[in-house]
Amino acid sequence: QVQLVESGGGLVQAGGSLRLSCTGSGRTFSNWHMGWFRQAPGKEREFVATISGSGGYTYYADSVKGRFTISRDNAKNTVYLQMNSLKPEDTAVYYCAANPLGPFTSTNNNYWGQGTQVTVSS
Repeated sequence: QVQLVESGGGLVQAGGSLRLSCTGSGRTFSNWHMGWFRQAPGKEREFVATISGSGGYTYYADSVKGRFTISRDNAKNTVYLQMNSLKPEDTAVYYCAANPLGPFTSTNNNYWGQGTQVTVSS
């Protein structure tokens, strides 16, 4: 198991930037493949970005490609989501997720953080 804690959410104006952080427990953090998902009010949780344990592979949802960047620092047990050129439709609760098998886009078989709110005003 791994315990995950997100931070860095907040209120920003459209066109602005935020960096989310997710810190995991344990000395084997690098064995976990990580992802970011988001959930807007009344909607299903959706995939945003994923990264391999080593950081060598990344993949993004079409809606955020070119604007968001996922990265990780295994020495700090932390994965990041840098969000630039934010739009009001990016408003959601953002969740960090971990999976032991590989990079992923599914919400199945994941460990989850508690979520952090991102609100983008127009």
